[in-house]
Amino acid sequence: MVFLVLLLVILGGLAWIRLAPSDPAVWHVDPKVTADQDLAAGVRRRIAAGDDGFARLHAIILETPRTEVLAGSVAEGQVTYITRSLWMGFPDYTTVRQNGDVLELWARARFGQSDLGVNRARVDDWLGRL
Repeated sequence: MVFLVLLLVILGGLAWIRLAPSDPAVWHVDPKVTADQDLAAGVRRRIAAGDDGFARLHAIILETPRTEVLAGSVAEGQVTYITRSLWMGFPDYTTVRQNGDVLELWARARFGQSDLGVNRARVDDWLGRL
């Protein structure tokens, strides 16, 4: 009986991670990037990108497996993306904002206090490809 309850709790938690709604009002916000920062559960980056930089970065981001747009558009000047981990489906949110000729990126984990550097590696890979 205890095993069954424990199993149901674990399965419920996994279902919540995969199925929890992503409210754009919470996640599609100004990244407020003033400088590059490596955070425990994310990363902030600023990069000079020129006129077509946002469109090129958008295409690179959408090539990333398990990544989709939550809200916004390149034309609006701000997009928030969700990227899910392969096995557990943990959602990470990345907001990209055009601020003049600079792109501001804020990638962060939804669950947990550390992302083990996953967001930093992903964002730095995107920017390297840009």
